[in-house]
Amino acid sequence: MTTPVDQRFHLAWFKSFTPHDWRSTWSGSEERDWMNGDSHVDFLQALERARFDFLMLEDSLMVSDTYAGTAEASLAQGGYAPKGDPALLASMLLSETRRIGVIATMSSTFVPPWLLARMSATIDHLSGGRFGWNCVTSSENRAAQNFGMDALPPHDERYERAHEYVDLVTQLWDSWEDGAVVMDEESNTYVDHTKVHPIHFEGRWHRSRGPLNLPRPPQGHPVICQAGGSPAGKAFAAGNADVLLSLPKGLADMKRYRDDIRDLAEKAGRDPDDIKVMYIISPILADTDDEAREIQAAMNANVEAGIKAQMVNWSATMEIDFSRFDLDRPLPDDATTNGHQSTLSTFRRFAAGRTLREAFTAYRTEAIEVVGSPATAADTLQEAMEFVGGDGFLVMGPTNRRYVHEITEGLVPELQRRGLVRTEYAGAQLRDHLREF
Repeated sequence: MTTPVDQRFHLAWFKSFTPHDWRSTWSGSEERDWMNGDSHVDFLQALERARFDFLMLEDSLMVSDTYAGTAEASLAQGGYAPKGDPALLASMLLSETRRIGVIATMSSTFVPPWLLARMSATIDHLSGGRFGWNCVTSSENRAAQNFGMDALPPHDERYERAHEYVDLVTQLWDSWEDGAVVMDEESNTYVDHTKVHPIHFEGRWHRSRGPLNLPRPPQGHPVICQAGGSPAGKAFAAGNADVLLSLPKGLADMKRYRDDIRDLAEKAGRDPDDIKVMYIISPILADTDDEAREIQAAMNANVEAGIKAQMVNWSATMEIDFSRFDLDRPLPDDATTNGHQSTLSTFRRFAAGRTLREAFTAYRTEAIEVVGSPATAADTLQEAMEFVGGDGFLVMGPTNRRYVHEITEGLVPELQRRGLVRTEYAGAQLRDHLREF
């Protein structure tokens, strides 16, 4: 008798510590109160009730002035700035929840490794093992200049540095053996010094004597998240990450990307099942499929505003001034970036044979289109996972209560009825959630 294959998949949400949804009719007081964290707590508690694996908090470290050579458009949108520190928000959110995980973005290019190791270990202890680190190398020269650098190192070198950085951070986490805290009253010993070790790390770019001044985190190593799409990024992710955020376009590319990661992980001596690939989606839901399509059409109606928003956003992330391009011509061949290379490559393939106006009008930052009733949306996700093989989806959409309710109280219960997502948490820590199936 064969054992049935577990068809369940993972769910998470991608969010910024910004006034993310301030223009929505349904944003409430979000545009005024987002900095006190209360709306984010309410949001995460809704995800926990729906048994999501985690919330991923992105970050950037600059005010962009790439678009048209000024910060005006970027600040007007309120997308890249203002923005708060995601690690500090994560600590607050985890204190107000009990099972769901939170992953915070921190840069291996700018944050000293010893400081990051200590900060992430601290939050992991405070939360009982529910913290994760989204390891990014950063992608903007303006951010580098905020840290006293003239420019970022080249793209592939940043990943070489990141390999060494993660090696150092994990050695610091391991510098305390499990059981080092003995609290032996008879010998008046709180910590057994023989179980705490300097690491004497000497790398090409980083040095640290160690040890960390904090016991090993509850998870051993807090969960590591990555979003590598370039060859260097995928190799780094396959060697180090527990979970990946990915944006291939369409089922064939989704499967190809996951197969590549699993193959690279196996070559790196890892169990491919220990790495979960999450695909970005932005579901549009309604009571019926026709109503959902009407909502989609209304969202697409304001074409010019949508095009400008995308151009401003990508000008920031890629540091390419899209305002200088003719929208009625193709994307120029000389448009290159030292930042998000995989995003630019994906868009270039998508835009082939189209003018920029046509490409921006049709392009969506999601792996697959999910539009319809909860039942239809569930069909789409189920079919995608069956074709790709796993591992889950990362929702990226407005975080007003109305939209969150549509996902957590409409789509998720339909997925639960089909046995496609969990109905209860089986473990207590974030890595438990990811390794559950």
